[in-house]
Amino acid sequence: MWEGMELPPFCGQWGVLGDEPPRGASPSWKYSSWISGRSQQCPPTCEETGRPAARAAGRGRQQLAPGQASHCPLSKVNTVKFMTGTLSVPGEIKAGGGVLTHPSLEGSRSPRGPGHLTSDMGLRPGVFLVGPLLLLLGQGITQIHTSSGKNLLEGQLWPEVQTEKNFPFLCNPKKLGLNVPSESVHSLTPADIKLIAAIGTVETPPDPGVVNLDTSERTEKEPQQCTGVMAVLSDIISHFNPSVLTSTCPPGKSAAPHFGVEDLWIQAEELVRSLKENSQLDFQHDWKLINVFFSNTSLCYLCPSAHKNGPLMSDMDKLAGLLQYLYQEVPRTFVNLVDLSEVVAMPRWSQGTQLRPTPESCGCSGETSKLDTVVMQWSYQEAWDSLLASSSFNEHESFAVVFQPFFYEVSSAAGGPPSQDPTTLALSLWNNMMKPVGQKDEPFSASQRSPMKCPSQESPYLFTYRNSNYQPRLLKPQRQPEVREGTEVICPDKDPSDSIPTSVHRLKPADIKVIGAMGDSLTAGNGAGSRPGNILDVLTQYRGLSWSAGGDHNISSVTTLANILREFNPSLKGFSTGTGRENSEGAFLNQAVAGARAGGLAVQARRLVDLMKSDSRINFQEDWKIITVFIGGNDLCDFCSNLVDYSPENFTDNIRKALDILHAEVPRAFVNMVKVLQIVNLRELYKETKVSCPRLILRSLCPCVVTLADNSTELDSLIDINKKYQEGTERLIETGRYDTREDFTVVVQPFFEYVDMPKTSEGLPDNSFFAPDCFHFSSKTHARAASGLWRNMLEPVGQKTTRQNFENKVDIVCPNQVWPFLSTYKNSMEGHGTWLSCRERTPSASSPTSVHALRPADIHVVAALGDSLTAGNGIGSQPGNLLDVTTQYRGLSYSSGGDGSLDNVTTLPNILREFNRNLTGYAVGTGDANDTNAFLNQAVPGAKAEELISQVETLVQKMKDDHRINFYEDWKVITVLIGANDLCDHCTDSNLYSAANFFNHLRNALDVLHREVPRALVNLVDFMNPSVMRQVFLGNPDKCPVQHASILCNCVLTPRENSQELARLEAFTRAYQSSMRELVESGRYDTREDFSVVLQPFFLNIRLPVLEDGRPDTSFFAPDCIHPSQKFHSQLSRALWVNMLEPVGKKTDTLDLTADIPLSCPTQEEPFLRTPQNSDYTYPTKPTIENWGSDFLCTEWNPSNSIPTSVHKLQPADIKVVAALGDSLTTAVGARVSNSSDLLTSWRGLSWSIGGDGALETQTTLPNILKKFNPSIVGFSTGTWEETAGFNVAVEGAQARDMPAQARELVERMKTSTEISLEMDWKLITLFIGSNDLCHYCENLEDHSAEEYVQYIQQALDILYEELPRSFINVVEVMELATLYQGYSGKCAVLLAAQSNCSCLGHFPNSPVIQELKKVNWNVQSGISGFSYQPKYMQREDFAVVVQPFFQNTLIPLTELGSTDLTYFSEDCLHFSERAHAEMAIALWNNMLEPVGHKTTFNNFTYSRAKLKCPSPESPYLYTVQNSRLFPDQTAKASGVFHGAVPVAAVGGLLGGLLVGVLAMSVWRSIRCHQKKAPPASLHVASF
Repeated sequence: MWEGMELPPFCGQWGVLGDEPPRGASPSWKYSSWISGRSQQCPPTCEETGRPAARAAGRGRQQLAPGQASHCPLSKVNTVKFMTGTLSVPGEIKAGGGVLTHPSLEGSRSPRGPGHLTSDMGLRPGVFLVGPLLLLLGQGITQIHTSSGKNLLEGQLWPEVQTEKNFPFLCNPKKLGLNVPSESVHSLTPADIKLIAAIGTVETPPDPGVVNLDTSERTEKEPQQCTGVMAVLSDIISHFNPSVLTSTCPPGKSAAPHFGVEDLWIQAEELVRSLKENSQLDFQHDWKLINVFFSNTSLCYLCPSAHKNGPLMSDMDKLAGLLQYLYQEVPRTFVNLVDLSEVVAMPRWSQGTQLRPTPESCGCSGETSKLDTVVMQWSYQEAWDSLLASSSFNEHESFAVVFQPFFYEVSSAAGGPPSQDPTTLALSLWNNMMKPVGQKDEPFSASQRSPMKCPSQESPYLFTYRNSNYQPRLLKPQRQPEVREGTEVICPDKDPSDSIPTSVHRLKPADIKVIGAMGDSLTAGNGAGSRPGNILDVLTQYRGLSWSAGGDHNISSVTTLANILREFNPSLKGFSTGTGRENSEGAFLNQAVAGARAGGLAVQARRLVDLMKSDSRINFQEDWKIITVFIGGNDLCDFCSNLVDYSPENFTDNIRKALDILHAEVPRAFVNMVKVLQIVNLRELYKETKVSCPRLILRSLCPCVVTLADNSTELDSLIDINKKYQEGTERLIETGRYDTREDFTVVVQPFFEYVDMPKTSEGLPDNSFFAPDCFHFSSKTHARAASGLWRNMLEPVGQKTTRQNFENKVDIVCPNQVWPFLSTYKNSMEGHGTWLSCRERTPSASSPTSVHALRPADIHVVAALGDSLTAGNGIGSQPGNLLDVTTQYRGLSYSSGGDGSLDNVTTLPNILREFNRNLTGYAVGTGDANDTNAFLNQAVPGAKAEELISQVETLVQKMKDDHRINFYEDWKVITVLIGANDLCDHCTDSNLYSAANFFNHLRNALDVLHREVPRALVNLVDFMNPSVMRQVFLGNPDKCPVQHASILCNCVLTPRENSQELARLEAFTRAYQSSMRELVESGRYDTREDFSVVLQPFFLNIRLPVLEDGRPDTSFFAPDCIHPSQKFHSQLSRALWVNMLEPVGKKTDTLDLTADIPLSCPTQEEPFLRTPQNSDYTYPTKPTIENWGSDFLCTEWNPSNSIPTSVHKLQPADIKVVAALGDSLTTAVGARVSNSSDLLTSWRGLSWSIGGDGALETQTTLPNILKKFNPSIVGFSTGTWEETAGFNVAVEGAQARDMPAQARELVERMKTSTEISLEMDWKLITLFIGSNDLCHYCENLEDHSAEEYVQYIQQALDILYEELPRSFINVVEVMELATLYQGYSGKCAVLLAAQSNCSCLGHFPNSPVIQELKKVNWNVQSGISGFSYQPKYMQREDFAVVVQPFFQNTLIPLTELGSTDLTYFSEDCLHFSERAHAEMAIALWNNMLEPVGHKTTFNNFTYSRAKLKCPSPESPYLYTVQNSRLFPDQTAKASGVFHGAVPVAAVGGLLGGLLVGVLAMSVWRSIRCHQKKAPPASLHVASF
């Protein structure tokens, strides 16, 4: 035993206690422990023969003669000091029962066996003074394994006992105020204890690294002294009673092996003898604390099978006699019966020094789980307590026995058990003594030391069974009563599908033929049928009662998922019955394993698949299967022991592995993935002391939940991990990983996500919902869990119950008769029904002839046009399944979907079908517009306003051709929604996607409907504001595909906040919305009684739902965060319907996505769908236009990084100088009303090409546009005076022949100007001439040929080319003079006829003179067109001539009545007004930004402030022939056609002009003839 101990050449030293090493000891000898503060001296020395010798020195030491016994009295212990060292042990010395022997002592042996010394030898055996608790009884042999190493705590081999110097003593004995000694053991306080003693043995057989005392081998190892646990315990009690005594060390077992209890008897007898002979102890009246330490080193008591015949039968029989002996012999005694079985069985000491008995084989049947161990620990403790409490030992006032357990925490953590020191053992024993019996529920922790507990004023005594008011809790096995947690299933439809479904998304409950389950003990059913208090029975797995797979009895007595399904299909197979483990016959397909964690789930899946494949009762390929998976409770209970193994990532990955097996191998399966429950509420049950629960079990099963401090970071971590387990599971399933086949799906069932602890009427946790261990479910909870799961299975995804209230009565819901399928991610999108309460659902008495008298029931046809929103993209897509957004769920589309019914799918058609069951035209299922099931939903994903007319034409033809539709008689509702895609691309070409173009495209489409379709009400729906899309998309970067923003909707999603790009987007949005209102409010579509277009504005303002973290709720959107989900579409349908019944002018223009929107009903007073007419609504008059400015929406306005040297790299901001040549149209004669009665004023500052008055916001001119790019631009005109004309050299009345002179004048002004650098500054010069040439053509036909006109222009260009570096020349084609001024009447007709400046206008429109004028006009235009391609002007890199053709096909601006709009003309009806100058400036600017060969050749005189184009990052330059990327052959061809081919062009131009003119006039006259009332307010134009 004493490895490494070296004794001096005198033998009695181990019995000597003193402050210093004994005299004569060698220098190498170090001592292990010394007791200071002795009350009297002991014999100091003895000789090698073993006889005492005279002491050489020392005061007060006793001298012993040979053979004299050493009667060292009990010593008063104050402080224990420890040192470590080495003592050499003579080989002859042997160990036995903790007593050293020597050959010289063999002459006097005890009759009880070798190694037990008699009193004649001077040593009193069997008394434990102080020392480590190494005296443990066991059926095996206890060993002390040693090796060189250091103490875990102090860096030394043997643990240092810690006393008050090493840990704080927190108790205050004085506060107890107890002065009178106790007369009863049941009121015994620590201060009453006079003596502490212990009984127990240790045996140390040989082992590697262990001293073998049966041979003469020696090892240099340190001793395990008789110190430690008892020393600490004595030290603690000495604070309450300083005079407490301790006894000497017991001899224990001899070298010959003895069985444990026999050895305890020997020690007990010696202890009694020692106590009786102790002169310091009043044996009859002093209170004694005796600790009886024993162990069961085989740990067979932890086997469940060992308890069938009583767990303590052999142990109690052996110890009963010993305790009875102590009771009879020792009065006034408190006995701690200390079981250290697990302490002995676990490795204790560090670095190879271990206290480990060799365990015997128990022969436990099957594997022993953590649950088995914990329950058996508790049962073992409870069995001892019950036996002792009912024994005679508990009936006396002077004697008591209390069982003190030492159970280790049962942990799944990897690695061996940590080291432990005697101090922790002693503190744990003391703390147990301070707890009432029945509340000793704290497992012995080897990893951390509990703080020392103190007696309280209310309970200052040591606890016995009597003063603890202990009531036995371990019930004897009784007959299990019949479980009654049944219900009934009263459902009208329990039939299976007409044929076996091939899709899991069309699966009815009665179609299920096989049921299985995977999980842990909650699915295995541990304790589900256990009687209250029968904790041992929690080990029984009541699989027949399991909520997800049990099949005991039937639904009337046992509520489980299997029994519910058996009500629909009595032939269901796979459910479990009775009790047993997963491998029992009754388990069948319930393969849950008690104690399982997520890491073992894949093994269960493998076993389940193999069982289903091999069972002859199951048609593996054809039978539909329900498999329920529930796991995670045990992972959470142990997460704090291994944060890596139990991380949320590993948890989710382990589930994935299991589900992957099922997905890969199991056909026709519906898998319930039940979320791990909210486990934190288990703390309520543990902490509530008024509720009877075995807290030792709870603490051991789930330490990471119940032991954490309130408001601690560890508790916050638990809650966070719990949530991440749930979220990780949901994310895994929502990826769509398990929805790749039609016959398989996994659905998350979240009813356990939030769990409220059920309470009693007193407000206490109701433990009747739990098994006797207060951890597992009772049959009540299993029944409610089954009900919750069943309800979840029928609830649509996104609307599933997430909070389980166990207090509610078991209630079995029925499948929806209209939608009887189990809900999946795909078909759950159809679970958004609405209740329609309308009583008035009748149609009109006869089919109405007016759209203003149209009732909902009169509608026979529904149709829809638009983009991907109407096509239904992504409505049914699972969260995270981005690829599925390409699926067009047309049957769920808000305006035309017809899937399901209004009970489960809210769409406009499903609402209308409640009024007319014969409704047709709606779409069903999925597919594109060409599929037959799309029917009249002709929306096309990605469509823009320009493509709307194509959809209209297709729709009209389909309605005409379909036999189900009476095209001319049936009333139709057509819903149109367009514009989002235009906004997504508006920044790429602001002209192509301008509000004006959007207006035109929309108008053209509605015009076709208006013209072609009888009996129609058209819903024009305002599009969703793009800011909503931005908020959702950018506000959820972890859920939305932000990396694809530029692909999905570049111009909306990529602009930065507060940027110019974003401001431009908002302006475009407002312009689009305004154009829609303008179009509808023009009255254009209110010209027939059977047709109307109504703007439904519910989409105008959207209130986004926001989550608790402030982010927008993405559940209202598809995985791309752009398209609406079914939740969103349902709200759109409701809002559209409500709008349709609201009067025009009073319609709701706000949509709250989270609001409960009830469906409105028509009434007898107001039974019609509302139109402007039946709403008595008058369209508002147009507001007065205050100015002719424009909104600047461009974002790319910076100049080049360096001044460009090439005109082909010229950006607007690079322009420094503007100039102009021309006539009175460039000097802006008559642009405003003049105060002069004689002459028209030249308003040069308002001139379209050179004016610089005001700013762009109030006056649109080319210089004002350029000022936005370069505020320092010079050369523009201001005011009306020539002095402020700048570089505007135009002259009233000028003709082409004057252009060379103007060019020279301009060059001169620039050369003499101090404001510009002629060589460095880039110049923009606009030349516009020809009106006067054409006006005077009629006076002399020969003087005004097209060839001369071209020559003069070329001369002017040559001058500019030769004199001006860095110049960009705009040559604007002359307008179509004759057609522009046709149609005048009244005042203007007279004025034009009298015009001396334009005599040609006095001729009749069809006269030969006018026809010839038109020919010359076209020839002049054609001649000018060639200048862009002249090689001469392409030779210099800093000079370009570009022809701008916006006047080539002149449009006549018309009023609402079809006459010429004179607001574009000046007072003389010849010159242009300020408004026209603004339009010309816009047209010129837009031409400059259009590639040569693709320029606009007409000017659309329609007012809009948002018509200006912008340079783009891709095309930032002013266009020239070269940067327009025309191929050389195209340039040559164009140059050849326009230059030198004037006669041919003239003929073609004439014929084309005539043809266009005829068509335009026909349309114009047709419009005028059909106007029966005030014409629309929109602007009409005629094209010539």
